[in-house]
Amino acid sequence: MTVMTLSLRHFGYVMGENPVTAGAFALFAIIVLLALFGPWLAPYDPLATNAVNALQPPSLAHPFGTDHLGRDVLSRVIVATRLDLGIAVSAVALSFFIGSALGCAAGFWGGWTDRVVGRVTDTIMAFPLFVLAMGVVAALGNSVENIIYATAVINLPFYARVARSETSLRRNAGFVQAARLCGNSDLRILATQIFPNILPPMMVQISLNMGWAILNAAGLSFIGLGVRPPDAEWGIMVAEGATYVISGEWWLALFPGGALMLAVFCFNLLGDGLRDLVDPLRRT
Repeated sequence: MTVMTLSLRHFGYVMGENPVTAGAFALFAIIVLLALFGPWLAPYDPLATNAVNALQPPSLAHPFGTDHLGRDVLSRVIVATRLDLGIAVSAVALSFFIGSALGCAAGFWGGWTDRVVGRVTDTIMAFPLFVLAMGVVAALGNSVENIIYATAVINLPFYARVARSETSLRRNAGFVQAARLCGNSDLRILATQIFPNILPPMMVQISLNMGWAILNAAGLSFIGLGVRPPDAEWGIMVAEGATYVISGEWWLALFPGGALMLAVFCFNLLGDGLRDLVDPLRRT
């Protein structure tokens, strides 16, 4: 059998063994499709205003209703998926690669490398993470790039600590010693022997951090430090809708808040499935 066939069979086995994981992957696929094709799937222009249709409740023409400027809420929720998912993926990827590299180096070589990495992560973790993200964005400016950097900074210690812990447990394992006796360099051992074996717990952390990153971006936008209007973003939409809840326009905050909840719920459920997919022991 080819590697592709074995991978597909393993994927099917993991999905069949855990229906909850299969449902989470199905929801994730929907989120990705909306992020990729959202502008073409949206029934209306998400930025087009129409004062005549302002604050209309959900109807056949506008299933999620309209906001105070007459914009279609469904279209804005769909289009916002690309921005929120893009911020989360970029921030988590950045923190994953940097944190994994620092953690692997600290766990493998120890000494001053371990002390420096440990002090850096302890310093970041000493602050309330959302407050730290607020400070970074406030200092650099509330742009999408700075939201990504701030989210990556607050997530970096999680990967560094997990990678350090897992690497320190395996640096003297038999397969590592065998690779060293074969003449492999330390960097090659880290890349080909240790890193693949620490991926399963890292996958769980990635899944959790994706949900946190989406919440962080939405939270920054909610308090005015995130994405700027009129761009469609779930946090902005919830913040704008919150002012109208008292007067009875409940749909303005309910639907973008529901989309945010489903996205975070999906990523929280993906962790176990991702761990099973990349765990070498589960592929045997």
